[in-house]
Amino acid sequence: MSARAHPLQWPKGWPKTELNKREAGNHFKNVTLASALNGLKDEVRRLDGKNVVLSSNYTLGNESPKESGVVAYFEYNGSQVAIPCDRWKRIEINVRAIALAIEAMRGMERWGAKHMIAAMFSGFTALPEKTGPSCWDVLGISSDATEDQILNAYRSKAKKAHPDQGGSSEAFNALSQAKDIALATRRSS
Repeated sequence: MSARAHPLQWPKGWPKTELNKREAGNHFKNVTLASALNGLKDEVRRLDGKNVVLSSNYTLGNESPKESGVVAYFEYNGSQVAIPCDRWKRIEINVRAIALAIEAMRGMERWGAKHMIAAMFSGFTALPEKTGPSCWDVLGISSDATEDQILNAYRSKAKKAHPDQGGSSEAFNALSQAKDIALATRRSS
């Protein structure tokens, strides 16, 4: 997948924050776009990531677009990952939030939980442009399912999809990812 810097290229499967629910971020004092970009670049470098592309709707003619979401695409351990953020009303604060999230992940690595970094980044893997079954189709439930229904469908299908039960790693990973996306979608609505 090749990431575009402009216009915003939001990763497939990631829920978006509605414009009217975005926060001002007043506790992010003195954050400029330049300082946020430098901070993001430094954090990705410290994580041993490379080839960063920041996707947004920012242009020189429109420094404060209505859509303030940003996505940091970069390579990590041979995989293309995408970390989106649109919680805040200003682009520079969303960039800063991504840098802070990466800093927290690096902290977990320093504190001895390195395996958790790989597990977390499996959820940030940039999805390919191809279309396929939705998370709802994979789980075999409707898109208005409750969290309990999502978890029940996952547990039921996991019994067959798990490699120890005759399934495959690919099937189990697809099912787990579908569950995570469905839960994130439900929790954001």
